[in-house]
Amino acid sequence: MSPAAVKVDRLEKTLGKNKVLRGISMEAASGEIFGLLGPNGAGKTTTLRIVCTLLAPDAGSVEVLGFDTTSAPEEVRRRVGVVTADIGVYPRLSARENITYFAELSGVADGDLKRRVDAVVDRLDMASFANQRAESLSSGQKQKVAIARAIVHDPAVLMFDEPTSNLDVLASREIRNFMVESRGRGKCVIFSTHVLHDAERLCDRVTILHEGSVVATGTTAEVRGAHHDLEDAFLELVEKR
Repeated sequence: MSPAAVKVDRLEKTLGKNKVLRGISMEAASGEIFGLLGPNGAGKTTTLRIVCTLLAPDAGSVEVLGFDTTSAPEEVRRRVGVVTADIGVYPRLSARENITYFAELSGVADGDLKRRVDAVVDRLDMASFANQRAESLSSGQKQKVAIARAIVHDPAVLMFDEPTSNLDVLASREIRNFMVESRGRGKCVIFSTHVLHDAERLCDRVTILHEGSVVATGTTAEVRGAHHDLEDAFLELVEKR
C-alpha cells in the first residue's frame, strides 16, 4: 500500500455535551477508495470536517500529505476537495460562476483561472448548462457543479460525504463512476456512507465507526470475514460491543 495521504491519529472531538469521536485512528492512501462507514451519528461527518479544517480536534492529530490540519490549515485546504449531500450551490450564479468563485477561494492564480474552469467543465460534460443559473439546474446537474468546484484546483485528496443520498439512480451512478476514475488517476478518495452495499462495491479498504469509535478496519474482504456482506459483519461487530 502507498504511504498514507491522510493520517488520523487518536482523534477526539466533543460537540456540546456529546463526545462524537473517541480516539479514532485511520489511514487512507493515494490511489485507493477508502470507506469511512457507519450509521448516522457515528462520527463520519465530524471526522471529515476535521480533515478539511472546518473543525479543530480536541485531541489527536490529522495530517494530509504531511501537513498538519492545525498548524498548516491553508496547505491542507489546497490539497483537499469535498463533495457533500448538501450541494449548496449559489442559485443566482451560473454553473461556471460557481466553479470560478471556488477556484479563486482555493488559490488558483488569475492567469490559470479560465483554463482550469474550462478544463473541468469539459471533463464533466457541463458545456450545455455551464452558463445557466444554478437555480434552474436539475439535481444531477447541480451535483456536477459541486464536483467541479471540488476538483477545479486539482486536489490530491477527494472526500465524498454521503454524496448520493439526494440523487436519482443515474446521477448516483455518475458519482460512483467519478470516484473510480479519480482512484485511477492516483487520487486518495475517501467515501463516507452508511450504505454498506455501496461501499462494498467501491472501496479498497474501510474503517467502520460506531458511536465515535473504530470497530473494524482493513480491506473489505478482511472486514467482511466469513459473513455474506459488510452489513452482516457490521451488525455482528456492533452487537458485540
